[in-house]
Amino acid sequence: MLLKKTNRNAQVNNETGLGTNTALNGGRFFNKNGAPNIEVHGLPLWRRLNIYHSLLSMPRWKFLCAIILFFITVNLFFAAVYLWIGIDHLGGMVAASEGEKFGEAFFFSAQTFTTVGYGRINPIGFMASLTASLEALIGLMSFALVTGLLYGRFARPRAYIRYSKNALFVPFRDGVALMFRMVPYTKNYLLNVEVKVTLALKIEEGGQLKNKFFNVPLDIAKATTMTSNWTLVHMINEESPLFGFTRKDIADAEAELLVFVQGFDESFSNTVVSRTSYRYEDFVYGAKFVPMFHPNASNSTTILHLDKLDEYTLVDLPAYSA
Repeated sequence: MLLKKTNRNAQVNNETGLGTNTALNGGRFFNKNGAPNIEVHGLPLWRRLNIYHSLLSMPRWKFLCAIILFFITVNLFFAAVYLWIGIDHLGGMVAASEGEKFGEAFFFSAQTFTTVGYGRINPIGFMASLTASLEALIGLMSFALVTGLLYGRFARPRAYIRYSKNALFVPFRDGVALMFRMVPYTKNYLLNVEVKVTLALKIEEGGQLKNKFFNVPLDIAKATTMTSNWTLVHMINEESPLFGFTRKDIADAEAELLVFVQGFDESFSNTVVSRTSYRYEDFVYGAKFVPMFHPNASNSTTILHLDKLDEYTLVDLPAYSA
């Protein structure tokens, strides 16, 4: 036995908004990156697709690929329109083959879309001029939207926090504690930081498995400022929802720690939120974290090693005794 008898009187958090029927959910509640582990069905894609939010939150390389793909697609479309109107309506063309004509039309479209307009090729006639005018308008609007998206991605408040890969069961204060740690990885330091942790367990009641959510008390849950790594400690005692659980009990209950962090970012002058979760397969029994910081040679400042966030050493985990 790792811990003592199960404490069924632990405070249950019934206001999480998460379902209690285990048959209605699969896998973890939150992914490691904090995103809800939910796949939405039942509405048409166009009604539930938030293009603006997707462009703001997608990875940088996907955002750049989306912009490039949009630029190429628009110019391919207008190049085809110019060819449909007639190549003789584009003055200054020097291309001979059909492929060269399409290439000239494509780059004329790109010059019109970006309002560069070198002048060698020019529209002739009403239809070509109207198409070029509409394309220039679309180009101006597109660049305004892209500029807004770039600013939104750059200025959007976010919590630059990284979490340890594992949560550890550690010998602590003549007992056992569950620990994980986090660290800010930029100079966006947080003020008035608060951490809340909820434990999700699958517990059998009345012959049925049900999801139960418990508040997890932390040794220190609030901090005035967060400039270095912070190890969050939950003591396994009579007040702990894990009190009395063995490793097998934890695995059978598919335990998951839901971590929510909130703080004020002085760079953004706004409140930022971060979250993650630890499933039972992320727990390590009998380990302690390797220190991440130490003073420099002159003892005048502190050196923080972000690459040691996940490092731990194995230790003996004594049985919890009365």
